Amino acid sequence: MNIRSSAPLTAADARALAARTQAAGGCVVFTNGVFDLLHPGHVRYLTEARALGDLLIVGINADASVRRLHKGPDRPINPEHERAEVVAALACVDAVVIFGEDTPHQTVSTIQPDVLVKGADWAADAIIGRDVVKARGGRVERIALAPGYSTTALLERLRGGRP
Repeated sequence: MNIRSSAPLTAADARALAARTQAAGGCVVFTNGVFDLLHPGHVRYLTEARALGDLLIVGINADASVRRLHKGPDRPINPEHERAEVVAALACVDAVVIFGEDTPHQTVSTIQPDVLVKGADWAADAIIGRDVVKARGGRVERIALAPGYSTTALLERLRGGRP
């Protein structure tokens, strides 16, 4: 659809963007995550997600949400607006939304994407927002994670856990 936003959108603004895309016959894809230290695994995942539709909206966990997810006492490394800026700069990403809840269910409910994407490490029946997308005739896709890439492993390496 060639509509890009470099600043995070509110969920309501993301819904308006999604609605315009859908009205024009386009397919809206949504995924979410922390995206703390961006690595090639993230880029590959987001590129694959974008290939599933015409518009990719990425939900970014707010800092407080990351802390509640027990990612570690020092996480996130980068604040939410910086993480959003970096993800939004990727050519495959059309818009980002920062959400403060522990799950993206409310954000998915507001945006109403056609395709919901998560990594294949998630069980299909555990994907948050699946009910919303399926109820409107959409689909849920699981993407294989690129082996050898994780933020946790990267942090361990930076802390001297591996040369």
